[in-house]
Amino acid sequence: MVKIIEISDRHEECYMKEKCAKYEKCPMVLVQDIVSGKWKILILWYLSYSKLRFSDIQRKLPNVSQKVLSRQLKSMEEDNIIHRKVYPVVPPKVEYSLTDVGKRLIPILEMMHKFGAEYLEEGFNK
Repeated sequence: MVKIIEISDRHEECYMKEKCAKYEKCPMVLVQDIVSGKWKILILWYLSYSKLRFSDIQRKLPNVSQKVLSRQLKSMEEDNIIHRKVYPVVPPKVEYSLTDVGKRLIPILEMMHKFGAEYLEEGFNK
């Protein structure tokens, strides 16, 4: 359910204020909340082409601690961006995949990749 509200200070600076003022939370702030976190975008990128187990994700992101990775995965699961499937086996087997909502982020991730590649090709590499 979308709650309609009047234009307030939090939308005053936004050039889309007439479109987003009807929401209780600015859509851009919402997206920032969903994908913010040092590793979330890369986790989403890796999950965009296959289901992965926790250890697979950890291998792809060797600089992330187990605690931080667990926290980021849990946050994305709570936001309905990823699905966590636990298999009833010993030892436990858990797979992560994108939900249908999460899959809608794939074109955005692909555009980010394209921007990064173009940026590097133009010599703006860091």
